[in-house]
Amino acid sequence: MTDNESTIEQLRQILGDRLSIEDAELDEHAKDVSHHEPQRPIAVAHPESTEEVAAIVGICSKNEVPIIPFGTATAVEGGVVAIHGGVSIDLRGMNRILRVAERDMDATVEAGVTRVQLNEHLSELSSRLHFPVDPGADASLGGMAATRASGTAAVKYGTMRENVLALKVVLADGSVIETGTRVRKSSAGYDLTHLMVGSEGTLGIITGLTLKLTRLPEAMSAAVCAFPDIESAVNAVIDVMSEGVPMARVELLDEVQMDAVNRYSGLDYQLTPTLFFEFHGSSTAVVEDTEYVMEITKRYGAADFQWAYEEEDRQRLWQARHDGFYATLGLREGSVGYVTDVCVPVSQLAEAIMRTKRELESTNIPAPLFGHVGDGNFHVVFPIDPNSPEELAEVQSLSQRIVDHALELDGTCSGEHGIGIGKLESLKKEHGAGVDVMRAIKRALDPNNIMNPGKVIEME
Repeated sequence: MTDNESTIEQLRQILGDRLSIEDAELDEHAKDVSHHEPQRPIAVAHPESTEEVAAIVGICSKNEVPIIPFGTATAVEGGVVAIHGGVSIDLRGMNRILRVAERDMDATVEAGVTRVQLNEHLSELSSRLHFPVDPGADASLGGMAATRASGTAAVKYGTMRENVLALKVVLADGSVIETGTRVRKSSAGYDLTHLMVGSEGTLGIITGLTLKLTRLPEAMSAAVCAFPDIESAVNAVIDVMSEGVPMARVELLDEVQMDAVNRYSGLDYQLTPTLFFEFHGSSTAVVEDTEYVMEITKRYGAADFQWAYEEEDRQRLWQARHDGFYATLGLREGSVGYVTDVCVPVSQLAEAIMRTKRELESTNIPAPLFGHVGDGNFHVVFPIDPNSPEELAEVQSLSQRIVDHALELDGTCSGEHGIGIGKLESLKKEHGAGVDVMRAIKRALDPNNIMNPGKVIEME
C-alpha cells in the first residue's frame, strides 16, 4: 500500500463518508478563481471540529502527505491548488458562530464562517455591530485571515491584520495552539497571531478566530465623480486624505474599466477615470464630508459630481464598482482573469499608475485598471484566453513590470491577494534575505514541508 492509499484508509476510519475521492469533488478542490492551472488533491476531507482537523493533520504528518486548507476558493493566486497532490481539508463545515460580545465588540467564530454570514447574524441580534473587512467576495473568515485580506473598506477600518485578535491553529504535527487573547493590546511574547495571519496555510491551519467588531455608522453617503485624467483623480484623493476627511471607501476606475461596466451593466457613466467615495458617520458629518470632498475634487477638474444618501441610491451609484471584475471578463467571451495586485505609498500612487498605464500601451489585450486608492492599492485585470500560452506569457511579463515599478516606489508586490504560487519570485525581489528568515520559520514549524507546500516560499 502506498503512502497515499494508507493515508486515505486511515482518514476514512475517522471521517467515514466525509472523506471523498470522487472525481467531481477532486475537481472542485483543484482550483480557485484564478488563471492558475487546476491540480487535484488525492482526497478531500470535511472536518467538523478542530479535533478532527488535528487528527487529519496528525495522520498526514506521519505519512508525510501534503495538506491544503480550503475555504470558499475565491482567492486569485492559486493558494488552494494541490501542486504536490495531498489532502484538501475543506473547512466550510466548521461554520459556527461561537460567541458575540456586544460590550467588548468582538466575536469568536469557526474558520468556515463567511463574512456575510457573520454580518447577517449580527444584524439578527440587532446589535448595530458589523465586521467591516470586505474583500468583495463572500469569503470564509479563516481564508481571509490566512491571506491577510482587506478590500474596499480598508482605508477606514483596516485589513485582517488589524481586525484579528486571536486564532486557534493546528500545527504541522497535529498539535493545537491558541494565539492571542480578546484584549486589544498585549506585550506578552512573540506575536504568533500575526505570524499566522497572511501565512496562507503554510505554517498551520486556522480553525477558529476572534475578531474585532465595529459599530455600524449612523449614516452613510456615497459620491461619484469623473476626472479628465488619472493623475487628476489620484491627486484629488491625496488632497482629500491630507485634509483628514474620514473616508470609508474610495475607489478608482479608469476609462477602460468604465467602458467595461457600462457595457456589462447597462450604465451610462462617462468614459473617463472616475472616483467612487463612501462616507460613514453621523447624519450631519456625512453631508459635510461629501460637500467638502466635492469642493476638493473641483480643483482637479471633476465633473458630474453625484451623491446619494439613501441605501438604494448608494447601491445604484456603486453598481459600476461592484461589477468590475465580471465586466472585465465580459470584454472577451470565454476569458479568465489574470489579476495584478500592487500597493504603494499614497504619495507615489499617481506615479505608479502612470507607469503602469504606459506599460499597458504595449498590449492589445484589454487591461482595465481599478483600485482601492485610499490606501495605495490598485489592480489590472487582464481577460486572457485560457488556452493561449502566448497571452499568459505576455501578461505575466507585464505584471512583473508593474510589480517592479511598485517596488522601485517603496511599495509591495501584493497589497491584498497574497503570494500563493503566482508571486514567488516577486516576494524574493521584495524581501531579499528576509525570505531566508521566512524559510527558517517554515522549517521550524513544518520540518517535513507538508503544510500547503510550494506556496509563499519555495523550500530548497
